Amino acid sequence: MVTDVPSRPGKIVAVHLNYASRAAQRGRTPSQPSYFLKPASSLGVTGGTVERPLGTELLAFEGEVALVIGTAARWVSPQDGWSHVAAVTAANDFGLYDLRTADKGSNLRSKGGDGFTPLGPELVPAADVDPAGLRVRTWVNGDLVQEDTTDTLLFDLGRLVADLSQHLTLEPGDVILTGTPAGSSVVEPGDVVEVEVDAPGAPGAPSSGRLVTTVTQGTTPFGDFGARPSVDEAQRAEAYGTPVPAATPSFELTDAHRARFAEVAVATLSVALRRRGYHDVLVEGVHGNQPGARFVGTARTLRLVPHRPDLFARRGGGFNAQKRVFDTVRPGEVIVIDARGERGTGTVGDVLALRAKVRGAAAIVTDGGVRDADAVAEVGIPVYSQGPHPSVLGRRHVPWETDVTIACGGAVVEPGDVIVGDGDGVIVVPPALVEEVLAEAERIEAEDAWVAQQVAGGASVDGLFPMDARWRERYERQADGR
Repeated sequence: MVTDVPSRPGKIVAVHLNYASRAAQRGRTPSQPSYFLKPASSLGVTGGTVERPLGTELLAFEGEVALVIGTAARWVSPQDGWSHVAAVTAANDFGLYDLRTADKGSNLRSKGGDGFTPLGPELVPAADVDPAGLRVRTWVNGDLVQEDTTDTLLFDLGRLVADLSQHLTLEPGDVILTGTPAGSSVVEPGDVVEVEVDAPGAPGAPSSGRLVTTVTQGTTPFGDFGARPSVDEAQRAEAYGTPVPAATPSFELTDAHRARFAEVAVATLSVALRRRGYHDVLVEGVHGNQPGARFVGTARTLRLVPHRPDLFARRGGGFNAQKRVFDTVRPGEVIVIDARGERGTGTVGDVLALRAKVRGAAAIVTDGGVRDADAVAEVGIPVYSQGPHPSVLGRRHVPWETDVTIACGGAVVEPGDVIVGDGDGVIVVPPALVEEVLAEAERIEAEDAWVAQQVAGGASVDGLFPMDARWRERYERQADGR
């Protein structure tokens, strides 16, 4: 009989993807569970440490429900699978994204490091709980960053036991890590990660207690043999829990596009779009913090929802959606924030504005307020907002999600939309319309410049603005060089 947290299980089997929230975050939902093995030497204990190796940056936590097998299971049914579980406890499935590509899916180096699988501190007997009534929560430095329940699993706990038993014998003391919910992210040396598994609906609300792990900095470099740590933007985004959306396959905002947009006004673009039936593409009510500034870029979106204490406790702390979008924005992108038009608090301040500038962002657009307005202006990145407000984000908002379709100032913005701003405001150009809208805007600008030239020469605007047939014939004759 298993009565203590295993110190040397024969097998540690981990599920790749099992919570609906994590599947939504990853953008894929498996039809069947898939697994990988972790070595017994990766076990850690509560109050212990996990080392981020020297020369790496992307050590990520994953709070999980761990199953401890009580009786051998081979070829059991999904209905019988849970009966082979002796207990559950908390686990943290640490992974090092810097080495994720090293083993082509086996996860040996990225997930198998010493201390990468802390368990405990207490066992919760399986007989005392409903397998669909377990809750897993994770805190980083005291902030709640993960919370989910096993009734949202893609593959229930008994089914996991049964599925694995088709391929190998599960033996007493073996451990199954059942997947992590959304909210997994990167931790730094000095951070303290806590995981707890409990059953709030069961008598006495049994709990594993807090599994506490402190991140430390390694001092031994990798040798000049074997796979080396390697990081790209895709790995960095997945590690932080915010995959960078792929660019629209049929459209790329080129340097040539940017140069052409720099020569046409937002007012002119609005005319070209209105002629195509696009009447609500202006971001209403926002003003730039730098007179004369112009920008163009593709949208990177952030959605804020109204403040609610429990939701802010769950999603507002740690490396939340607001911080993630500013930390992963790519050169030439525009961060667009859906603040529901709520100007009674700041949605960006000087530190995040500086981060966006360092990352190469083209601009920041929010239909909310700006905190540290003078300091933000000094950063030098164009910021369009409803104006300054000294309060912090949490007064009115919860940072909820990124890279989704949002509404900003009454305009729908999708990730990858082209966002253009000048002294008149900000406009959204759907990628599929860029070429034809640019061509028409350039034609309108040329006509307006010619009309202005005629007015400057003493011509009356009557019949000239807009041009009647007589003036248009004259314009076209001159344009053709006749």
